[in-house]
Amino acid sequence: MGYSVTFAQADEALLEEFDALAERSYGHRVEDIMLLHRYADTRVALRDGRIVAGGMGFLIPQIFGGQPVPSACLGSECVAPEERGGVQFLAIRMVAERIRAMRERGAVLATIWTSSNGYARRLGWEAPAQVFAWSVPADELKRSFERGDLDITHGDKHDDIDQFQRDLAMHWNGPLSRPAWWSSWQQEKHSLTTYRFSRKGQPLSGFLALALKRREQHGSELVVQEFWAGDRETASAMLFFLGGHNSTVDSVKFERTSLPPYPILQHNLHRNGAAVAHAKPGWMIRILDLQEAVRLRGWPAELDATVPIEVGTESGNSYDRFVLRISSGAAELSPSRVASKVTLTRRQFAAWYAGGYRTATSARLSGVRGTPEMLSLLVQATADREPWMPDHF
Repeated sequence: MGYSVTFAQADEALLEEFDALAERSYGHRVEDIMLLHRYADTRVALRDGRIVAGGMGFLIPQIFGGQPVPSACLGSECVAPEERGGVQFLAIRMVAERIRAMRERGAVLATIWTSSNGYARRLGWEAPAQVFAWSVPADELKRSFERGDLDITHGDKHDDIDQFQRDLAMHWNGPLSRPAWWSSWQQEKHSLTTYRFSRKGQPLSGFLALALKRREQHGSELVVQEFWAGDRETASAMLFFLGGHNSTVDSVKFERTSLPPYPILQHNLHRNGAAVAHAKPGWMIRILDLQEAVRLRGWPAELDATVPIEVGTESGNSYDRFVLRISSGAAELSPSRVASKVTLTRRQFAAWYAGGYRTATSARLSGVRGTPEMLSLLVQATADREPWMPDHF
């Protein structure tokens, strides 16, 4: 087998060949390839004119600190089974080529969903938060929450839903600033039914997107894909509504992207242990351009701080010194010769950037080095919003 590999952006003919390779690699059809190719940068690796690897990238802003930061969202990567484990490390080269192309288009971050955390961490990604799916008996939801006085409306097309989702997403670190095609793609992919929640005569205060799926043996399962609530009363009404399906479903499943990371289930269910958490492969982030990522991100308006830091290079063999200056909701990261007060690897920087360290203790136990005062100050800069990725790609 020859070792010469070339990379190319997939045209229509190569796209069909990549689609066939993905189906052979995954063991099932990857529908997103044909559904989303017009919005994606699709790169393939060729050996002797034959596609041996490929993947898709989407340039979509991610929200950090309330501001959009251009991000390369990478998905649908595959390597031909006969090419895996070779001396060329084809998967690593394929990732590098895809990131190169996305950086040329303006990406300063890269984000993935992966089940191979160890592999991704070796390439510089880090998971800023644990990710869980939840299963809850429908009877327990109906018993534990109250409907309140909210109006519930069924409907698939409401312009206010997209704006409402965008407004709530600004309060977290990590959500995508969803492009116009996102909702219709999700609807087609999951056959979703949506419900709006609002107080009489008032704007939207919550919405659900869910699907009823038949089980292999008997009965149905209610699967929640989207759960957006503007306040606790609305969240309670939404959970009560889901519990009201108890005549047709035994349990309600919340997908790993659906429930924000606040403890409304744990604090309100009547029966301890009724909610079962399923740990899932998480989303991972990689910083492609440290200085631009810091400049574009939002920062706490009341924070005024100067922190000398050093950050590991992409190779991990050395560290670069910077001064991080934060003032009036903006920040800059400037090269410096000043001795550092905090030291982070590239992956630790990514976790911190996403708000993954909630305290100086969690940062220190994750390996971040620094004085207690400076660690606390650094954590304070990004801990005002929790990391949450409600968007799967």
